[in-house]
Amino acid sequence: MSKKIVCIGDSNTWGYDPRSYAGEQYPPAVRWTARIDNSPAWEIISLAQNGRAIPQDGFGLRLLDLQLDAAAPFDGVCVMLGANDLLCGASAQAAAAHMDTLLARLKRFGAPVLLIAPPPFQSGTWVEGDQPIAASVQLAKLYRTLAQDHGIAFADAGEWGIALAFDGVHFTEEGHLRFAEHAAQAFAQAFGA
Repeated sequence: MSKKIVCIGDSNTWGYDPRSYAGEQYPPAVRWTARIDNSPAWEIISLAQNGRAIPQDGFGLRLLDLQLDAAAPFDGVCVMLGANDLLCGASAQAAAAHMDTLLARLKRFGAPVLLIAPPPFQSGTWVEGDQPIAASVQLAKLYRTLAQDHGIAFADAGEWGIALAFDGVHFTEEGHLRFAEHAAQAFAQAFGA
């Protein structure tokens, strides 16, 4: 019997195609969430949105609560957020503090959580200078510590060799394929296949 996993993410979880002019998605055959959903082991509920940052205010957290309540019951939660926080000027420490609040809030659902650190940025049309790249590398280290503190599973997508598009942020088609392969392994470890 498949396990129902909620994926909370931004444009890379949603499947944004950076080549599109109107903010279109890659087809399901490309998107990492759809690839995992095709496995008999998993049923994926995607709560991904383009531009989604880590919810930190009352409205954002309440909205996510409503989304999770609507998806319940589920067997696990995968969270990959933080890239948009950094792109909007937040420090890695500030993003990690927001993630700490979110992880504490997710405990009320009683499901195992997998925290994935997004792949670090590369120089591109959306990423100028070394500061955002350094912050994205630092975020993974902070997330690893958070996962330990909360007693949850952790994966660093920066170790997966994910191909990014010309913008330095979004996954290529090959990147989605590789991400799906590694994420499926992380899911099996975090949630049990």
